[in-house]
Amino acid sequence: MNAAAIRHLISTHDLTDAELTSLVERGAGFADGTIYPSDQLAGLVVGILFLKTSTRTRTSFSTAALRLGAQIVSYGPNDLQTNTGESLSDTAEVLSRMLDMLVVRTSGDPADLRTLAGQQRMAVVNAMTADEHPTQAVADLTTLLRHFGHVDGLRICYVGEGNNTAAALALTLSRFKGVHLELRTPPGYGLEPAILSSAVENAANSGATVTELHTMDSAPAGFDAFYTTRWQTTGTIKPDPHWRDAFTPSRSPPRCGTRAPRPCSCTTCRPTAARMSPPRSWKVPTAWRSTRLRTRCMRPWPSWSGAPGASDPMGRAVRHE
Repeated sequence: MNAAAIRHLISTHDLTDAELTSLVERGAGFADGTIYPSDQLAGLVVGILFLKTSTRTRTSFSTAALRLGAQIVSYGPNDLQTNTGESLSDTAEVLSRMLDMLVVRTSGDPADLRTLAGQQRMAVVNAMTADEHPTQAVADLTTLLRHFGHVDGLRICYVGEGNNTAAALALTLSRFKGVHLELRTPPGYGLEPAILSSAVENAANSGATVTELHTMDSAPAGFDAFYTTRWQTTGTIKPDPHWRDAFTPSRSPPRCGTRAPRPCSCTTCRPTAARMSPPRSWKVPTAWRSTRLRTRCMRPWPSWSGAPGASDPMGRAVRHE
């Protein structure tokens, strides 16, 4: 294997603007049936390590790997020797000699994924850490592209906790020209300041705007899409026993104005913080889109597949469709 060709997807920062756009566009191609999975990962072994619960993400990554021709090995929170004191760096070295790719959900410190990525043989993909959920954001952008035909210039309102899903959405949408993202997060449950600062910096470079408000007193208006999220973030516990009081205003927001011919509400398919009344809303079939999007995330990115003779994440010559 060519160690220099190994790439990781731990944060949206690991993607260039061109790579992010390519993932979104090709994810839409898989969803629309204009691009079909091939045997790009034939002969490879993908590890699926989930330390926290998951229904959609774990299943979609597993089926994506299988559809691309790989074999998978699944691990739960009690399966590795890290539970008996073996270091994460040693574990990474051991796994890298048997696996070609490792998909990891920790809901914890992203530094753990950087440690796993410290070896030179195995690609590492973030299936959710405490700070970011990068493949969820790409799935969300893919949904917007399929519904509107473009991402540039959209006006999106996010209602809910400033969690890892909101962070990834802010860090990706802010890189598209002319996008306006407004986040309505409960007091004390907003984006981490570093995440918001990074999203605002992205927006300054792309001509987008990102704002965050901690109130639902005024009705959001003039948006193309509304994004709502569940109150309980996977893998976390809120220390304040009265935390629901802060979220209650988001339960039934004022009627939200839209400017799109087909206004929509983009949501996960789990219980959500805000309820939108049909026919002014639609619910994204997350399980269906996740499999197609994560099929794309496990394939070579543009920098691996754009030129003749390019290598895939494992250092092998790319087989073009």
